[in-house]
Amino acid sequence: MQKIRLKDIIKNPDIIGIGNNVDVKGWVRTKRGNNFVQFIALNDGSIVTNLQIVVDNEKFDEALLKQITTGSCIHVIGKLVESQGKGQTIEVQAESIEVYGSADPEQYPLQKKGHSMEFLREIAHLRPRTNYFGCVLRLRHAMAYAIHKYFNDRCFYYLHTPLITSSDAEGAGEMFNVTTFDLNNIPKTEDGKVDYKQDFFGKHTNLTVSGQLEGELGALALGNIYTFGPTFRAENSNTPRHLAEFWMIEPEMAFYDISDNMDLAEDFIKYLVKYALENNMDDLRFLNDMFDKSLIERLESVTKVDFVRLGYTEAIDILLKANKKFEYPVKWGIDLQSEHERYLVENHFKRPVILTDYPKEIKAFYMKLNDDGKTVRAMDVLFPSIGEIIGGSEREADYNKLLTRVNELNMTEQQYWWYFDTRKFGSAPHSGFGLGFERLLLFITGMTNIRDVIPFPRTPQNAEF
Repeated sequence: MQKIRLKDIIKNPDIIGIGNNVDVKGWVRTKRGNNFVQFIALNDGSIVTNLQIVVDNEKFDEALLKQITTGSCIHVIGKLVESQGKGQTIEVQAESIEVYGSADPEQYPLQKKGHSMEFLREIAHLRPRTNYFGCVLRLRHAMAYAIHKYFNDRCFYYLHTPLITSSDAEGAGEMFNVTTFDLNNIPKTEDGKVDYKQDFFGKHTNLTVSGQLEGELGALALGNIYTFGPTFRAENSNTPRHLAEFWMIEPEMAFYDISDNMDLAEDFIKYLVKYALENNMDDLRFLNDMFDKSLIERLESVTKVDFVRLGYTEAIDILLKANKKFEYPVKWGIDLQSEHERYLVENHFKRPVILTDYPKEIKAFYMKLNDDGKTVRAMDVLFPSIGEIIGGSEREADYNKLLTRVNELNMTEQQYWWYFDTRKFGSAPHSGFGLGFERLLLFITGMTNIRDVIPFPRTPQNAEF
């Protein structure tokens, strides 16, 4: 007998045919009934909707039926029929049931409904079985697939950049060290410093915060590339917007200026939102109805409007004139906070904003300097409910200007000799940006805490699973 996922049965029952036998497997979400009949809500993770299994008690051993509790895993063979009850159009009349794994009702933590998100984070190994997290994880998969499809269809090449690096792309210094040293017996040099020459790589290495710098190397050979992988930041921050381990999508494009970069970023993110609306509406509708009543409306609105393109200086003027008291005071030269970004998007323009031409002092060394000598060709895409969702820039392609900027920041050319080589040998104008995958998923799912859009969140004092 053909084995088939519940999504296919529920969406297209004709694939089996009413009156024919079906072979299904999954986990029990609920069981209710009386002395004569039991109704089991079965789910195999492929769809948010459950399949109802109708059990005639007389056909089954009482001991078997007692093993079927919320959380247990079962195998059912039965007849697919039209449902006479409310809430579903089809159901299965069970003819045989096998219990793969039971779940003690006294111990299974998901017996009841209505658990808080905080509680579910404590049982991250089981929360994918809830409707909320089933939806989130299916959307996470869909967005990952859509990202690869988008770039593949546009002749971008997927570049695998290293997770272990000796450079710091952001200049923040908040990185996890990588070492094989016995931490109770670390070798030292004569002047008392750590002797990294004795370490595995022969130098100080860390987990990467970004694949961008290596991505630029690929773009200056292949033209258009993108990276998509985990990145790490050792920032002791316990906010709903920060993770220690998160995923980044970072395209880099040769011969793109800042305008080309903005065009790509807007097209890219609209494509992803449209993909979710066209392919995951069941999950989005559940999250809209049960968690965020304006989710679908917000997603649809983003696809229908042109993003505002706004200079940083003009944004500061708007914020200074705003009839609103901000927690963080506004003045030219500050790094905008989420409250400033969201005001521009949600209150002033009421649509996504691409902010450009930031002061060079608050941006990274690799961004191209504007003719005014004060600002750089940076761009941030700001979204409702999120704030910054994409950050990027046109990269500095001129060797001498890049060297000057590095010296201003007390960095050394030797530290990034390989990066400077690309400016010595056939340098070209190029641009790129980074999209935080979990930030995207916050917007797509309507979730309010970034810990709830990644299967196993890594945050300060938390690496349980």
